[in-house]
Formats: sequence, structure tokens, C-alpha cells
Amino acid sequence: MFGIKRVYEKPGEGDHIRVLVDRLWPRGLKKEEAKIDYWMKEIAPSDSLRKWFAHKEERWQEFKSRYMKELKDKNELLKQLIDLGKNQKVTLLYAAKDEARNNAQVLLEVLKNK
Repeated sequence: MFGIKRVYEKPGEGDHIRVLVDRLWPRGLKKEEAKIDYWMKEIAPSDSLRKWFAHKEERWQEFKSRYMKELKDKNELLKQLIDLGKNQKVTLLYAAKDEARNNAQVLLEVLKNK
């Protein structure tokens, strides 16, 4: 089972395994405050895709499509996440301000369809 949460929100009991899925460490957040179990920066969008998207709403659909294509080459990482989520909840953490349009939302959609 998977959930999603902004990394800046306080950790909750229902988070269980907390996995940061961003390539860059969140600004202003100390590692001990984040309570992150795993940092899977390799599953995040490529630097070039991340920079191109720049969180511009008009680029969301294209970003989503391109990121899904990138994820097709990351089956081993997806399998690791799926295995983590077999017996307990995995909370995917992201830093973006936009809660509806970010890489963790795309990743969650892909995981739910596996």
C-alpha cells in the first residue's frame, strides 16, 4: 500500500516506511528532522526533465508522459518499492509546493498500476 506526503509535513504514525523520491535534498530540512527511511533519488525524474518542467502547470501533462517513459527503464527500483509496500504502508515523500502536480504523484500512479 502506498501513500504520498510532502516531506515538510510532520511525520505521522500512519506513514510507516518513509521514502524520499526527489533527486535533490529538500531545502532547509535537516536530515534528522525528516525521518526518512530511504532516499531513492535514482527513481526521481532526470535532471534535464526536472529542469525542463520547472513546475509549470502548462507542462504538467507532457512532464507526466516523459517521466512515465523514464520509469519504464527503472523496473528494479519500482520492484524495490513494491516489495517494501507488500506488508506495510510506504509513504512517498516529495518537496514540491504543488501537491497535485509533482513527480511523486506520477510515481504513485505507476505503482498502483503495477
